[in-house]
Amino acid sequence: METIERKKVKELLSQKPGQEVLAKGWVRTKRGNKNVAFIALNDGSTINNIQVVADVAKFDEDLLKRITTGACIAVRGNLVESLGSGQAVEIQASSIEIYGEADPNTYPLQKKGHTLEFLRTIAHLRPRTNTFGAVLRIRHAMAFAIHKYFNDKGFVYLHTPIITASDCEGAGDMFQVTTLDMDNPPRLENGQIDYSQDFFGRHTSLTVSGQLEGELGAMALGEIYTFGPTFRAENSNTPRHLAEFWMIEPEMAFYDINDNMTLAEDFIKSLVQYALDNCMDDLKFLNDMFDKELIARLESVVKTEFVRLTYTEGIRILEASGEKFEFPVSWGVDLQSEHERYLVEKHFGRPVIMTDYPKDIKAFYMKQNDDGKTVRGMDVLFPKIGEIIGGSERESSLEKLEARINELGMSHDTLEWYLDTRRFGAAPHSGFGLGFERLLLFVTGMGNIRDVIPFPRTPKNAEF
Repeated sequence: METIERKKVKELLSQKPGQEVLAKGWVRTKRGNKNVAFIALNDGSTINNIQVVADVAKFDEDLLKRITTGACIAVRGNLVESLGSGQAVEIQASSIEIYGEADPNTYPLQKKGHTLEFLRTIAHLRPRTNTFGAVLRIRHAMAFAIHKYFNDKGFVYLHTPIITASDCEGAGDMFQVTTLDMDNPPRLENGQIDYSQDFFGRHTSLTVSGQLEGELGAMALGEIYTFGPTFRAENSNTPRHLAEFWMIEPEMAFYDINDNMTLAEDFIKSLVQYALDNCMDDLKFLNDMFDKELIARLESVVKTEFVRLTYTEGIRILEASGEKFEFPVSWGVDLQSEHERYLVEKHFGRPVIMTDYPKDIKAFYMKQNDDGKTVRGMDVLFPKIGEIIGGSERESSLEKLEARINELGMSHDTLEWYLDTRRFGAAPHSGFGLGFERLLLFVTGMGNIRDVIPFPRTPKNAEF
């Protein structure tokens, strides 16, 4: 028998009929009657299945019986014009080989619909569903689009450390990394743990951000970006928080806050446009199944100019709104998702970039304004999500930065290397962070951040 090269389902669906083909994949459904069996085959290359038509008389009855939902098979046959609706071509099977069976009594993904909650309990199998196939293909496309965007702009991809001795955000919610015996750690005379005997000779944690190291890169290479895993040990069991997530953090020398806002807006629009141009089959499926306004919302973001608004003005709008918020609003409070979404969805009807936040609610490295009360921070606020990007112009004055570190009671010891960038050839510079999963929530229309990452890590959950 001559060998035929296997073609992916995505490719087969766009080919002209009249040729012998080989397809391999997993059975989504099988139906039929005593004369003919219809098998829907999917190999993950597309949301669409290819229909395999098997003439029952030509196949062993036992073989056909073993082809059930979830089984993995290889099919040879003729690609013919499809008589049924829904697809242009189908495979008239001449031979079928079963690679792996799936017991219909125990395989959990049967034809009936499953809740997203149930699918989270079988995260190792959920990529085989239409929904998660679509989400994971979009996740891949967005990761590629991010690298392409920065590469085309001449940015350098910088790998910043995952294990670190510094806490970028000053939040303190960090996962500790240690090789010490937890049952009997070595102790100093004062009873404290002696980290000098640990693997790195000091207290270390998983990173909450690559930003501080990213700034070092920008002070030499001009424009860099990081894209890697980050970790927050906060006990947040919400649909918007993960303990392990991915973050994109560009850092640019010679950018002020306005350049930073312009880049953030262009970046996010280009990513959304890439999804519309390259993921339409998957977007249409998610639009029809989960969020009827998804594609319209994505298209509107690309076309719309984002509002630029100061924090002070935003507070004034919220106070005058007459809305009853769960968290009361006044100047100096950190805005909650409900406040951000009110501004975006109800007041302006488009994305908002908010700037000039109170110094006391923002991180130590943000550039201080002349009023002594606010800093040049900027957050990009999106419909349905709230904050999707957070960034700032960085403080380039050594004196102001040291004073702020002292004010917050932070340790100079772990930040000396960072302060050197202000001692030796300081430059104005800016940057921002985009939570990759927050972007994916927006692009896929999914309602829970646990459903846009293959294996979510949340409080009390590190399965698989």
